[in-house]
Order: sequence, then C-alpha cells, then structure tokens
Amino acid sequence: MLAMFLGSLDQTIVGTAMPQIISDLGGFAHYTWISTAYLITSTVALPITGKLTDMYGRKSFYIAGLGIFTVGSLLSGLSQTMTQIIIFRGFQGIGAGIMMANAFTVIGDLFPPAERGKYQGLISGVFGISAVIGPTLGGFLTDSLSWHWVFLVNIPLGVLIIFLFIFFFPNFRPDRSRQEIDYLGLVTLILAVVPAILALSWAGSEYPWVSITIIGMFAFSAVMGILFAIIETRSKEPIIPLSLFRNRIVAISEVVIFFSGFAMFGGIIFIPLFFQGVLGSTATTSGTFLTPMMLGLVMGGFISGQLLSRAGGHYRGQGAVGIAIMALGMALLSRMTVETSYTTAVVNIVVTGFGLGIIMPLYTIAVQNAVPYSVLGVATSSTAFFRSMGASVGLAIFGSVMTNRFASEFANNTPPTIKAIIPPELLASLAHDPQALVSAEAQEQLRSLLEQTGPQGSALFEQLLQVLRQALDSALSEVFFIGLVVVALALVVHLFIKEIPLRKQHMPER
Repeated sequence: MLAMFLGSLDQTIVGTAMPQIISDLGGFAHYTWISTAYLITSTVALPITGKLTDMYGRKSFYIAGLGIFTVGSLLSGLSQTMTQIIIFRGFQGIGAGIMMANAFTVIGDLFPPAERGKYQGLISGVFGISAVIGPTLGGFLTDSLSWHWVFLVNIPLGVLIIFLFIFFFPNFRPDRSRQEIDYLGLVTLILAVVPAILALSWAGSEYPWVSITIIGMFAFSAVMGILFAIIETRSKEPIIPLSLFRNRIVAISEVVIFFSGFAMFGGIIFIPLFFQGVLGSTATTSGTFLTPMMLGLVMGGFISGQLLSRAGGHYRGQGAVGIAIMALGMALLSRMTVETSYTTAVVNIVVTGFGLGIIMPLYTIAVQNAVPYSVLGVATSSTAFFRSMGASVGLAIFGSVMTNRFASEFANNTPPTIKAIIPPELLASLAHDPQALVSAEAQEQLRSLLEQTGPQGSALFEQLLQVLRQALDSALSEVFFIGLVVVALALVVHLFIKEIPLRKQHMPER
C-alpha cells in the first residue's frame, strides 16, 4: 500500500505544478509531453513486468521499480530544461509501471482469491486517498518552495519503502528450471503500443485526426499488433499468452476494464473544467471538487472488497450494481447545466465515484481466480494495461469531441453584435481555447477590450461570458453522455461474464 501510495501520489501531485514548470522551463508547445512520456513508458512496462515476474519472481522487480521511480524523481526534480524533464519523467514512468504491475499481483501471492477482495479494496482506496492529498500537497510545495519539490518529496519515502521491501517483503520464486525471454514479442509489443498512445495523444491537438502522421502511426501500430499476435502464438514463453483471452472470464473482464478506464477519465479530467468553466469557481477550488468523487471511490472500493470476501464472492452481481451506479452518475453529469447548483454537482460526482469504486477491485480478482498461478503476474498486469489503454483512447476521443462541439456551439450562438465588435482572430482564438473561462487574467483583458467600445461594454462582456459557458456546458454534456454510452456497453458485456466460486486456498509455486 505504501508503494502504491508513492506511485499514485506522484500522478496527482505533478498536475498542480505543471503551469509553474512550463513558466520556468518554457516550451508550452511540449506541455503534454511531460504526461505523455510518463504514460507511454508506464503502460509499456505493465505487461512486460507481469510476464518477467512470473518467470523470475516479484521481489527483485518490485525493488528495481521502486529504485527506478525514486531515481527518476530525483532527476526530474533537478531538471533545468524541458527536454530533461520529459526524458526523466519517461524514465520515472518505467518504475511506476513496474510498481503498478506488481501491486495487485502480490496480493494474489499472499492471499487466496476468497480473501483478496478485502485487500484489493484497500489498495484501490489508496488511489482515492492520493487524489485527495496530491493536489493540495502539490500546490503547497509549489507555492512555498518550488515545483522541483513535487518530485524531490518522493525521495525520502521511496528510500524508506525500498529498505522495507529488502528486509521484510516475502520473496516468491517460481519453480522453473528454464526460462526464455520472448525478445521478438517484447519489441513488437513496444512498437505496437508506443505509436498508438502517441497518435491518441497528438490527434486533434498537434495534428488533425485524418492527417498522414496520425493515420500512419495508427497503421504502423496495427501492423505491429498483428505481428505481435503471430509471434506470441509461436513463442515458448510469450509476453502475453493469447490463450488467456480464450478464457471467457478473462476476455470479458478485460473489455469491461477497458470501457471503465475509458469512461473514468471522462469524469476525472473534465469535472474540474465543468466547475471552473461552467459554474465559475476558481482554479484552486475546482480541483478540490474531485475530492468528494475520490472519497466516493474509496468508500465504494472498501465496501465492494469487503462484500466480495465476506458474502460469497458474487462478483457478477456486484459488478452489475457498480456499473449501473456509475452509469447513473454519468447520466446525472450529462444533464448538468449552467443552472446546476454546486451541491447537485457534488452529489452527481459522488455517485459516479462510488460506482467506479465498487467495480475497481472486482475484475482483477475475477481474472486472478480464473487463471493458474503460473500466469498470475501477466494476467493481473494485463488488467492494468487495458485500463491504461482505455484511458488513453477515452482522453483522445473526449478531448476531440469537447473541442469540436465547443467551437461549433460558440460560433452558432455568438450574437451578431459581439461578432461585429470583437476582431475575428480573437473570436477564433476563444472558440478553440476559451481562456476567459479559466484564467482571471484573460477574463480581465477581454473585459477591458469590450469596455472600450462604450457604455454597453460591460453588458456585452457578461453576454459573451454566458455564451462561452453555455458552449462549454453543451460540449461537456456530450462528453459525459458518451461516457454514459460506454458505461452502458460495459454493463451489457458484463452480463455475459461467468461467475465461478472464489477459491479459498492456493498453492503458490516456490
């Protein structure tokens, strides 16, 4: 739990410091690369680590991941240029991927399936706790010391956890006389995943979706994916045994995990934007509104895990309830408008978080219960891999939908009087980057510009602000509605999952 806290805290604490990092190091054009580099390396590390730990044991990899993460934190904290921090964040992501791959797998080493729910729920809750602490701690460190400390703060905790692992963590070793690493599978997996994530990150922002660059990257990724599948069917020790997906429970669980990861980020990323851009809260306050959602997630995960272990392991029924509650939350989010009260909005996000919390531990346990212990690591890490890929696809699609819908709504609803006064280039800028809704400085500049037009300037400013808010509200409603559709698909897929009793014992290979 300490190791999971270290990794998940980093993901939430860095976001608060991003504007200051860009301000100090420059390179606004590469803003997304700080997150993208981390996402790529951590996602690629997941399935590879899962397979290697099945072959060579968990402990040494867990310690190596913690070491890489801690060194990456130190190097990121000492960065003096944008290029340095992007490279070091990518290095840090390798450590984070190794840690994430092991976090849920070791629960499977230590406890039989019937007992895992209690502990998986606690581990899932760490995500929520870090999301509550991270933004506040990140803001405090950035304002009181400097952005460097959002990385350097990881070092003492990282060193402590490494020592705890060395001296106290059990060392499960597989009983295998011979191992062969699937190097071809490893290379083709990387060449399939990296271009896909890059294309999803760049599409709609750096390049148009239908540009040669994006289409070419997706095509290359698809070819490498097919080649990877062919290699895996012939390998003696495949990185991801494709036979896993012939297991109905595993296949259905991975699809539901992909869809839930897709929809989850629609909530987490865009809810602060709704509070700030539509309801008019400050940037600092809008971030804190995620706290109720995360507390709902923690509570849902804890209750779900306890029920799973103490009430017979009925993951089929619990999963249906959790997805239905999450769907209700997304439906409520999609109906919010500029007239929605803060209280109502908070209730809506708590419902969403609670439903998400219920389903987070379920599918990992269902997958672990359905596979032999010899592939526990790769099976468990595949669930984190599919969640990460779902999040990447979701962010790309949601971002594109929001941008296009906002621009369209703004262009169609801007009154002719405002179009006649504001320069076309400024209107075009507002349509693609509504800074006036999220930046007090940009808002004041726009107010000053309109007040120069005469007595009606203040009224025009308020009118324009209302148009911007309504356009953003329409765009976000569409985002949340798509999230609802995806969650509904997850529910339909989930109904086909087979429930088998959770084993009350296992015999780990040692």
